[in-house]
Amino acid sequence: MSQTIFYIILTLIIVEFFWDRFLLYLNTTKWSSKVPSELSGIYTDEEYAKQQRYSKVNYQFGWITGTYSLLLIILMISFDGFAYVDNWALSISDNPILRALIFFGVIGFASTLLNIPFSLYSTFVIEEKFGFNKTDAKTFVLDMLKSLLIGAILGGGILALIIWFYTATGIYFWLYAWVLVTVFMLFITTFYTSLLLPLFNKQTPLEDGELKSAIQAFSDKVGFKLDNIFIMDGSKRSTKANAFFSGLGSKKRIVLYDTLVNDLSVEEVVGVLAHEIGHYKKKHTLWGMIIGILQTGVMLFIFSLFVGSADLSAALGVNAPVFHIALIAFGILYSPISGISGMFSSIFSRKNEYEADAFAAKYHNAKSLISALKIISVKALSNLTPHPLYVFFHYSHPPLLQRIEALRKFEK
Repeated sequence: MSQTIFYIILTLIIVEFFWDRFLLYLNTTKWSSKVPSELSGIYTDEEYAKQQRYSKVNYQFGWITGTYSLLLIILMISFDGFAYVDNWALSISDNPILRALIFFGVIGFASTLLNIPFSLYSTFVIEEKFGFNKTDAKTFVLDMLKSLLIGAILGGGILALIIWFYTATGIYFWLYAWVLVTVFMLFITTFYTSLLLPLFNKQTPLEDGELKSAIQAFSDKVGFKLDNIFIMDGSKRSTKANAFFSGLGSKKRIVLYDTLVNDLSVEEVVGVLAHEIGHYKKKHTLWGMIIGILQTGVMLFIFSLFVGSADLSAALGVNAPVFHIALIAFGILYSPISGISGMFSSIFSRKNEYEADAFAAKYHNAKSLISALKIISVKALSNLTPHPLYVFFHYSHPPLLQRIEALRKFEK
């Protein structure tokens, strides 16, 4: 049975890789040397040619990095690499929690080291070549070290508690783990911008002036109490612009990238802000969290049915049932279900984006949001002609042209 699981795991990994490559290939069929008629007025000939070059470079780079990752995981599985790391961890400690922490610590650190060359090339060659990169070497190194530390503390802490639940309650651990993960999700949603984000970016309260007055006027108009508006130094790393809403209750906060404020007019920034407030007013954030919590519960319950299987661990070369080895094997076997749920999440997310756009158009105006979306897309060299099948499976936002088409109905 373990041999069958082994081949299923390998098959899933390979099929998923080529399925993703196929979808990406479909996008290349939409490439053109000339600006499509529907993009007239959005891209100039020069900007569009640059966007096409950017897409091609990233497509080729994606093949290299994807193939590299595929070969690494196949080698790890085929030559009992996970079993080797686990045996090394076991030689240090037979405590199930410490053993798992050592195991994932080694895997995580090794993965980071092996992928550093690609991260460097992406940041300092590709992004630099197309004028996006603002990251210096010091920031790059600090970001990596901080990410590793946060992952070790938060990820390690949650893993340790889940394994402790398993050793104490057996297969019923999933209920306690579900509660733990739910609390963690609520905590991150509430305090991300005030506790974690400051480790990477500086946030400054929006100063009094025309923009703040316009934002406050719109917030009052739609009955949205907003005391926390911050500008984030996104230009520290990239020229790309963004904005996001985070937090719950009194901790809710709007964060605007400084690049967004610099690139857009006051009316356009308010249009983007209106879209973000629309997500809150339509309860998209709440429903997204509820769906995420339910999906996590289902996954943990299914995992609890197989965690004690000797065959699951044996498929990765470990003879006795081991929680963290079973977790890896299960994660791969669960990927088809995860892919299907991700597809439905993308559909749900795109619906929410249309609703947030409609809110902004109704209570602010469609024209300023359309203009803002165009500027953001052009400056980011976004692909404005993705293949519909790729959009269906992977896009959390509708393509720009579809959003503009929907927004123009409000102009009439």
